[in-house]
Amino acid sequence: MIDAPGGVSVGAALEQARANIEARRAEAMTVVDVQIAALESVAPPANPEEQAFRLNEAYRAANAVIDAASPFELLDLCSAASGLCDLIDGATADRTFDWRIVTVHARSLRLLQNLPLEDAAARATVLESLKMVADRKLPPQV
Repeated sequence: MIDAPGGVSVGAALEQARANIEARRAEAMTVVDVQIAALESVAPPANPEEQAFRLNEAYRAANAVIDAASPFELLDLCSAASGLCDLIDGATADRTFDWRIVTVHARSLRLLQNLPLEDAAARATVLESLKMVADRKLPPQV
């Protein structure tokens, strides 16, 4: 019970929730690292029939990065991974997916993971570059 007689104050409950989440940071960062490595290792499809399977692998890895990073407000990682998911969602079975998109996003995620959090300018540059990729590759929204 929050803010009730004999209960816990909202402030104390929030502080405890933050501490509980923070205790899982190392585990989450390991998951982020593993999923970026998984994304880096997804092989380009060898033929058109393999494209959907490979894109699904890339999508799952990018989505797992979002799941692990979002509780810690690692918004840059989430944004980059989400952008890749959007590009994969926009893929059609009748067109060959430009696999360089996956490679660039994987490398960008690794770069964002390794950049100091304080380096806002470099982080913004990486995200702006990924946005340019999305703008060129996604069909216009109507």
